[in-house]
Amino acid sequence: MTPHRGDARAAEEERAAEEERAVEQALALVARRPQAPYPPPDRSGEAGKRTEPGTRTEPGVHPEPGRHPEPGTRTGPGTHTEPGAPTSWAPAQGDPGPEAPEPGCRPPGPVSRNGSASADAGPADTAPVHGAGPTHDPTPAPVHGRSASPQAHRPRAAAWDGARALAERLGRTAPLAAHRLPLDRALGHVLAEAVVALTDLPSFDTSAMDGWVVAGPGPWTVREGEGLLAGRGSSEPLPDGHALRIATGARLPADATAVIRSEHAHCDEAKGLLHATRDVVPGQDIRPRGQECRSGDELLPVGTVVTPPVLGLAAAAGYDALVAVPRPRVDVFVLGDELLTAGLPREGLIRDALGPMLAPWLRSLGAEVAEPRRLGDDADALREALVTSDADLILTTGGTAAGPVDHVHPVLARIGAELLIDGVAVRPGHPMLLAQLPDGGPCLVGLPGNPLAAVSALLTLAEPLLRGIAGRPAQDRYRAPVHEEVHAHPHDTRLIPVVHRDDSVVPLHYNGPAMLRGIAAADGLAVVPPGGVRSGTEVEILDLPWASASPWTEGCFT
Repeated sequence: MTPHRGDARAAEEERAAEEERAVEQALALVARRPQAPYPPPDRSGEAGKRTEPGTRTEPGVHPEPGRHPEPGTRTGPGTHTEPGAPTSWAPAQGDPGPEAPEPGCRPPGPVSRNGSASADAGPADTAPVHGAGPTHDPTPAPVHGRSASPQAHRPRAAAWDGARALAERLGRTAPLAAHRLPLDRALGHVLAEAVVALTDLPSFDTSAMDGWVVAGPGPWTVREGEGLLAGRGSSEPLPDGHALRIATGARLPADATAVIRSEHAHCDEAKGLLHATRDVVPGQDIRPRGQECRSGDELLPVGTVVTPPVLGLAAAAGYDALVAVPRPRVDVFVLGDELLTAGLPREGLIRDALGPMLAPWLRSLGAEVAEPRRLGDDADALREALVTSDADLILTTGGTAAGPVDHVHPVLARIGAELLIDGVAVRPGHPMLLAQLPDGGPCLVGLPGNPLAAVSALLTLAEPLLRGIAGRPAQDRYRAPVHEEVHAHPHDTRLIPVVHRDDSVVPLHYNGPAMLRGIAAADGLAVVPPGGVRSGTEVEILDLPWASASPWTEGCFT
């Protein structure tokens, strides 16, 4: 029997409600709640000063001078962790879900809200992160602070849209402190204070054209002199029946009626009279005071990205500096002994495609990115890099599965990080993860090692998290019909490189997890729901940051 439409709607609403609850539960893991958009800027001249590596000061928290949190403690509001206690890591065992994970993938598991197991904990204390499966499994959870066995049965991966929502909201709960930047250093930052007009624009009546300024009806007697120039306007009134030469941008004299363009005027020099060759309308070619804005008008809201025109408008409005959010600082750690940095692939070694790609991609998202560090398959090197990083976000490449040299999970467990997302139901990129380092440290996004899978994880977790940290507005979500039928995974979302063609998008070939040929020619990715779509079906499109500036052609990619 076909399900009733009302039943399907109710099921969809229930699913959305579950996703919202899961996001709230995951955010509770880091003991944060939404706050004011940005902490106030440092007015003392120390705005660019960084805190000690690996530490943050939560808004509203004021530690004693010279005192730092003890290891294992959190400084966020509402947190009551015993000093030295490990933060939650190991997920509870549960239903593995309807589908086995990709080979080597570690499916996700719930993380305790308070960092300790409790036999009588209620649902609010033991609920998993979004998409982590049912909570009724009676199997005891592993000891918190230890990594679960890769062979353990664990709940299914987080839903793709829920994972993105969690990443963005997590970023917005820990805004960076705003600082005041001179205009020549503000490009690419995000406004933390609205730009309000400090004066009327224009601040006086000005001429919009080169020509003649006249008063009253014509013909007009031409006044002697060089006329009115920009920056050297006269404040003397212009009597009726008189005309005076004027340049664009010059201040109009009092009692002026209109400006006549040079090409629309005839000067009879013998009689000293000016005649208009077209009808003269009062106020024509005059920019009146306050035409663009009045003093006190909001010109640009909080969250605006500072572009070259924004700088121009701010300068015109009288600003010398802007209060903005600093660019989030990102560290990229490239893992894998098999990676070459130059030359042709050889003897089982391959070129590192992610190192050269990630830094400029992240910069296009408004981040400040250090030179990627290649750590190989060295667990100790990875641990040292994580605990000494002073970045706002850490990205690792590879090592997120459960192979013999996949060290990301064990190292995160070893340092007491909180696992928020461990696997997302999306292809490619299923074995991605999101974790919070201890003691108020940065978030970490673990990207899979396959290049297109890493791009998928970047767009799923890192991009919305960065956007949240920097206070950047989300792109307007839009949909477009696909030009042809698209096959997809039976249970997972699929991201497919596409190009825009007329009113639809065309899927590109070479879209396997290890391939970059398709994404290199794409101007977006189509979000294909489980099961695929027929030709003509509308799907959500994720635009790439540089797509509008790239004249891509289909070539041999479709």
